[in-house]
Amino acid sequence: MENHNSSRLSEFVLLGFPNVGPIKGWLFLLLLMAYLFTICGNLLIFLVIRLNSSLHTPMYNFVSILSFLELWYTATTIPKMLANLLSEKKTISFAGCLLQTYFFHSLGASECYLLTAMSYDRYLAICRPLHYPAIMTSTLCFKMAACCWTTGFLCPISEVILVSQLPFCGDNEIPHIFCDFPPLLSLACKDTSINVVVDFAINAFIILITFFFIMSSYGRIIAAVLKIKTTAGRKKAFSTCASHLVVVLIFFGSIIFMYVRLKKSYSPTLDRTFAVVYSVVTPLANPIIYSLRNKELIRAIKRTILRKEDKTSPSHH
Repeated sequence: MENHNSSRLSEFVLLGFPNVGPIKGWLFLLLLMAYLFTICGNLLIFLVIRLNSSLHTPMYNFVSILSFLELWYTATTIPKMLANLLSEKKTISFAGCLLQTYFFHSLGASECYLLTAMSYDRYLAICRPLHYPAIMTSTLCFKMAACCWTTGFLCPISEVILVSQLPFCGDNEIPHIFCDFPPLLSLACKDTSINVVVDFAINAFIILITFFFIMSSYGRIIAAVLKIKTTAGRKKAFSTCASHLVVVLIFFGSIIFMYVRLKKSYSPTLDRTFAVVYSVVTPLANPIIYSLRNKELIRAIKRTILRKEDKTSPSHH
């Protein structure tokens, strides 16, 4: 522990998953498998979409950008979680802790905006199919994606600045699996009500507004799908929407609980559980749900792999 008189701790200790002694090895293996699958799945989708010109449509462009984002989103937290499961010294520097928090929130906010852009793209495609090619041009798609990233990376700046000004002079143990605003605020030895209100306002704005837009888009999509005459047509449209909606509900449900609240923290166990959902489970589910259930994308993956085999194997025609 640090000296109580010092106003600035040089490092924090991430408690991670406490009391998992006997199953620590299994937890490490499970987390490593999840991380490797997330990286391989998202990287495969990103490369296949970029390499197949037939997939250079707004919908697939958004899917490839989401996959690219998930690679960085998971890289900000999971490698450190894995390292902490193996090492006795679970420390992270003060600057490192703030950087991890900043990038995790920037990428999380970018994902909220990107999922909103994707739901708008699906709304146009299903509800306004005749106007879709004229409205959703590749230029608009690029501008929307750039806007998602830019606003995402601007969002947490004020929160990080406010936290960096706080004095941390007592306990340096963070009861969480990675650095984040709620557990950091609970360690500050000063009134943090301003931080809590600012965090609430920013998170409520980002999360609730994007969630509202996504839900209203899907509401209109479902209404349009119900008007489709053929059962096969309805089924096809619903299967696409339902899978997207599942990811959205899991992701937003867990982050609304974690960040849209006027309390520093709930029970650390509950916070850790929800953190695993939005930092590990959702990025793992995205490649499966957004892409691997998509027949066109699976065909493109097969084509890409077979093309490589054709080049390497002389026996192929």
